[in-house]
Amino acid sequence: MPNALSVLCVHGVGHEEADPDFKSAWIGVITDALKSWNKNLTVKVDFLDFDTLFQAAPYGGEVYAEAMAKLLASGLVHAIGDLFTRQRGLVDIPEKVRWTAGMVAQWGSDDKLRQQTRDALLSQLKQGQYDIVLAHSLGSLIAYDTFIHKPEAIQGKSFITFGSQIGNPCVRDVFAGRIENLEAATKWYHLYNPEDHVLTASIRICADNFVQVSTEFDKPNDILNHDAVYYLSHQNTKALVWREVSGVRVSRAITDTSKAFNKLAIKPNRRALLIGINDYPDPANRLEGCVNDVFLISSVLQESGICPDDIRVVLNDRATTASIMDRLHWLLDDVRPGDERVLFYSGHGAQMPAYNARSEVDHLDECLVPYDFDWTTEHAITDDQFNNLYSQLPYEASFIGIFDCCHSGGMTREGSRRVRGLTPPDDIRHRSLRWNAKLQMWEDRTLDPTNAALVGQEAYAGANRAVHRLGRALRLRSYPKKKYDKLRENLGHKGPYLPVLLEACREDQFSYEYRHGVTSYGAFTFSLAQILRSERQAGKNISFEKLASLTADRLKLLKYNQTPCIVGPSKILKHAIPWKEQK
Repeated sequence: MPNALSVLCVHGVGHEEADPDFKSAWIGVITDALKSWNKNLTVKVDFLDFDTLFQAAPYGGEVYAEAMAKLLASGLVHAIGDLFTRQRGLVDIPEKVRWTAGMVAQWGSDDKLRQQTRDALLSQLKQGQYDIVLAHSLGSLIAYDTFIHKPEAIQGKSFITFGSQIGNPCVRDVFAGRIENLEAATKWYHLYNPEDHVLTASIRICADNFVQVSTEFDKPNDILNHDAVYYLSHQNTKALVWREVSGVRVSRAITDTSKAFNKLAIKPNRRALLIGINDYPDPANRLEGCVNDVFLISSVLQESGICPDDIRVVLNDRATTASIMDRLHWLLDDVRPGDERVLFYSGHGAQMPAYNARSEVDHLDECLVPYDFDWTTEHAITDDQFNNLYSQLPYEASFIGIFDCCHSGGMTREGSRRVRGLTPPDDIRHRSLRWNAKLQMWEDRTLDPTNAALVGQEAYAGANRAVHRLGRALRLRSYPKKKYDKLRENLGHKGPYLPVLLEACREDQFSYEYRHGVTSYGAFTFSLAQILRSERQAGKNISFEKLASLTADRLKLLKYNQTPCIVGPSKILKHAIPWKEQK
């Protein structure tokens, strides 16, 4: 075990530096926790002071207000809006959240300021031989930004982040849309409290030297739950983080037992989640073939070698927003290179007029429609939420999404053919309309495409340049393409992960149901399954592009006015579908 440890602390926001006791509180809890595992340990704790850099940088009320509006409108899983659903008498956004939003926005939008904070941290690191870098809130952003640009600065050190905004989707643009692991770190511990409401977020990284530690707490009389001391003194922090960094060795028996459990815990490298909803609460919105679609796709996947134990299904009234999100986490959490994931959805889709940072309706959000859908982002599976789940996947993983729905409203059309898309109620539809005084008529407003500013859209969206589409929420709007490419190069990654998406129709079309004798299916799903089976039976392992093309030909032959859409990295679309027929 080491005789001494040196810790560098990088504080967060909320004017902690103005509290004369905050440093002594940190030093006390850090020292006590380390010495509880190694009584003979000498602990030295230093702090990085960076507040003067922010005070010297230009900022203003408009910048802070814009940041707050953006964060409120972003549809984050851990949005500030969560505070308002709690009966705690909150009448305004807390001051600490305002300061955090403003300072994060100031740091994220000012290249010079970010460089200055990196330089300040690097200079401090050169002054001492630190074993641990401990970073809270905004301090974690500064530290991560430094280490992702200068990996050697964290070489051989432990990195501890807590109350952190690193994983916040609103911050990812600074890192070219992707959070990469710090491979040079001995270990990166990310302490995460889901009850922390200061713009914090979990981080989705699968790496041997990264671990997210659950540090859930609810501090009395504190609606924010962002307190640094509560994080650092949490029982899980003590049991895992402080024990390991103190150098305490685990006994051989415990190590062997852990390895045995790790072997048992290895998950299969293939998983599929299948969602089907016929029985929506409003009888006018009910469908017939979605549950049948799920069983059909499940049979095809099992014929293709995916084990029944690795397929999860959720149907009808069980397919609520919360239930679907929970299963999406099962599908997409802890994905490692080489893993294969499949998502299939059969049900209604919808487009919701959505607000920009100034609370103005300026675009449409495409979404899947859960059983409890009510035309709010709280009860929908939106493009942003979906992107948040897959954008950090390993590049070497395979994720395929298949959607038999459309996002243009409509009821029964063309006789008995039902459309799988919802028409918005009048109050929602009003957001997309404007009054033409000259004609004395209502007309559609011009709304920018959701993905009009998509970086690299030519490569990802394909020749048809589809817009408003689920799974394309790569909105690095603050970065021109050249700057974005340069940023990715500097950070050493390719940007967010891009899945393969097979969709039932183009944006301007409808997805229809089909009756196979007396049994209903989605026309797209039934055709796709038939073609995949027939090609496999003929000994052909076709590509994604070929599957989409043959499915489109089948629908056209049956006189369905829907053309399947396929998007994804062009090289992967030309590859053979990775599911091999079960022998």
